[in-house]
Amino acid sequence: MKKIGILTINDINNYGNRLQNYAVQEVLKKENINVETINNQKGIVGISVILRRMKCFIRRISNRAVDKRYLNFWEFNKRINGSEIYIDEKHIPCNLKNKYDYFITGSDQVWNPTFGRMSDIDFLTFAPAEKRISYSASFGIDEIPENLKEYYKQKLSQINKISVREDRAKELIENLTGRNDIEVLIDPTMMLTAEEWDKVSKEPKELKENRYILNYFLGELSEDRKSEINKLAADNNCKVINILDKNDDLYVSGPSEFLYLEKNAFLICTDSFHSSVFAILFDRPFIVFDREQNGVEDMSSRIDTLLDKFKLQDRRYTGKITEENLKHDYTEAYKILEKEREKSLNFLKRALDIK
Repeated sequence: MKKIGILTINDINNYGNRLQNYAVQEVLKKENINVETINNQKGIVGISVILRRMKCFIRRISNRAVDKRYLNFWEFNKRINGSEIYIDEKHIPCNLKNKYDYFITGSDQVWNPTFGRMSDIDFLTFAPAEKRISYSASFGIDEIPENLKEYYKQKLSQINKISVREDRAKELIENLTGRNDIEVLIDPTMMLTAEEWDKVSKEPKELKENRYILNYFLGELSEDRKSEINKLAADNNCKVINILDKNDDLYVSGPSEFLYLEKNAFLICTDSFHSSVFAILFDRPFIVFDREQNGVEDMSSRIDTLLDKFKLQDRRYTGKITEENLKHDYTEAYKILEKEREKSLNFLKRALDIK
């Protein structure tokens, strides 16, 4: 049995990150692979980790909603098989490269330089080149800063097999390295069926309404857009849930509760990639809004690729919400999804030498 180490963003407060990490694990387990997620982030080793945990604990106990949300995330995180190894860029066990047959970086925005957490670890430089694989990895941005282009060129050139999540990411790597073997794959969350996700979903105790519009906005929501959504909700006898608003009762939802809310929403309004993904998987109508910036990096290339690939450009907000937005037919999208799943699985089998 092969043993694989996953290196991704270990963010216990982010729905997309936890769900994609779980998905990569489950996809590999289906191939009879022993898989572990290696905990890696700045300050996770040494005295700084103690200080970070103290700050986190104080923040949690001072806010009941934050504390309950953390516990729901932690409950889901138990489903992810974590390695006993903890590393950061300054603390890498000398024998780590021998503990696994391959290392996978991704999915998620592991190569996003604006996050401040990115390091050589995300390019698997501690392992032999033949053991380095990226699976549906993302930059999260459309351009590499000029002062980092040589760095990216060097690190990306040394990864054996590369797959990315966006068309733009493929273009960036090809332009930087001259490589012509880069594949664009679906996000790992799309490799699992709605039935498989439903098994790990959980109805939130705080949910009192059966009919609701789910708002999931990482950027700001203007008053005009908010009014439109609220009017649509009133016209259809719906409550509006703002899952990322600390004043909303459903803010405490973890990944399992998030899945339930996505599956059962009357409509999903979002500027989020993963919220769009699960709307498709759960066959729910959704509207994708361009992100209104509040210091949040523009990451629209991910959603561009998603909507273009599955021929769902009509799910974009065009300046006005109408009853037409409540209609949806993903028949063609599901046909494309089956082909994309096969493409992703073939990449993994080649990269991991699975017969």
